[in-house]
Order: sequence, then C-alpha cells, then structure tokens
Amino acid sequence: MSYINVELNINGLDVHARYFREDVEKLFLPLLKTLSDMKMKKQGRLIVFLAAPPGAGKSTLSAFLAQLSETVEDAVNIQSIGIDGFHFPQAYIEKHSVTIDGKAVPMRNVKGSPETYDLRKLTDSIKQLQDNDVKWPIYDRKLHDVVQDAIMVQEDIVIIEGNWLLLDEPGWRELMPFCDYSIFVTTEESMVRERLIQRKISGGLDPEKAAAFYNQSDSINVVRALKNRLISDWELALAKDERYVKRS
Repeated sequence: MSYINVELNINGLDVHARYFREDVEKLFLPLLKTLSDMKMKKQGRLIVFLAAPPGAGKSTLSAFLAQLSETVEDAVNIQSIGIDGFHFPQAYIEKHSVTIDGKAVPMRNVKGSPETYDLRKLTDSIKQLQDNDVKWPIYDRKLHDVVQDAIMVQEDIVIIEGNWLLLDEPGWRELMPFCDYSIFVTTEESMVRERLIQRKISGGLDPEKAAAFYNQSDSINVVRALKNRLISDWELALAKDERYVKRS
C-alpha cells in the first residue's frame, strides 16, 4: 500500500501524518478541483466548513488539503484555519462555570465543549471573512491557551475546521449561511478514544488524568458531535485502518 507522508504544524505541535495515495487521488484531488471550480464562479472568498468529532483528524486533514493545493496545477490555493482559537482564554475558563443539562459545571472540566467557545466572536470573524482579510486567533497546545491575531487569513479559499461547525444547536446552526461547502468526517468512538488520550499525554497530562478527562469531557463531545449535526455537502468516514470512505 502506497502512502504520502507529510510534516505539518498543528496548533503549535509538529505532526507527522500519512495518507493513502489512493485516497488522495480518488477523494482529495477531486475535492480540490470541486472547490477551485466553485471559487471561479463566486465573487469573494469561498468558505468551507470541515467538521468532525474530536480526535478524527480534521485539523491534520485540513492542513494537508491546504498543503496539497499548493502542488496542484490550476488549483486555487487553500488556507486552513481552525475555530479553537475562539475558546475563551484560559484565565476566563478557570474562573467561570457553564450550565450543561441544567447543572452548573466549571468550564475547566468541560473545556472543548461548545459552551467554552466565544461563539459571538467566532460568528463576527466568519462574517468579516466573507470579503476581507482577517487576523485570526489560534489555540496553542504547548501554552494550553489562545493566541490572539496569530495569523492573517488572505487566500481565496479558506477551510475552517472545528468540532462544532455543523452542530445542530442554537447559535451554531446560524453559522451555515456563511458556508459555501461543508464536509463532515465521521468515525467510531472507539477509534478516537486512544487518539484523544494520547493527545492529552502529549500536552503534559499523566495517563491517568488523560483517561479521566476523556471520560468526563471528551467522550461526551465525541457523541455530541456525531449525533447532533446538520447534513453536510460531503461526508467521509474514517475507518480503523485510517482509510477514508466517501459516504455522500
């Protein structure tokens, strides 16, 4: 089986990823052509939402698609950005609680849930992005905090990736009018569990605390992202062998 190996920087961490060459040729290159054709027919920036449950590789895939677009003749270059920079700052999270299922919960215990994002700020930034270059925040996994105005968004096609971009809940579903094309990556919860625990360990947590955080927060987010979502224009399934299967 032939692979394409790539080195990427995702939220401050260097990531080595590989994609099956057949998936690239049959799925991702045709996707780039579709997006390029759409951009040619649209005035202003083309906005793509790429959503998936935590641990399904959406950040890496988004960055890879942007990198791949630079190698394809006649393709419009893509810029990959994420929504995690719109988490509330860590100092705010440490001092505030949110109401989930009628119960007040410290934000730090559910960091990563939709309630820990500044949705109003995210909405305003996506609105501005339609026709303007915008300074965009990132979430730095080494700092475990947001970094404001970290990058300038300026390409003609922008993929915005995030767990909650297709969430079918008030506030989040109101983002859809700003989306030109939507992608969802689905997978089995059992597959992402180990990925998410390892991510926390890489970020500095010991294995016991990483597993505990998954049980109290990440697992809930995985189910919420998978079960409570809008229909996407294009759906992929990530299999256990890390192959992608097109579902729609």
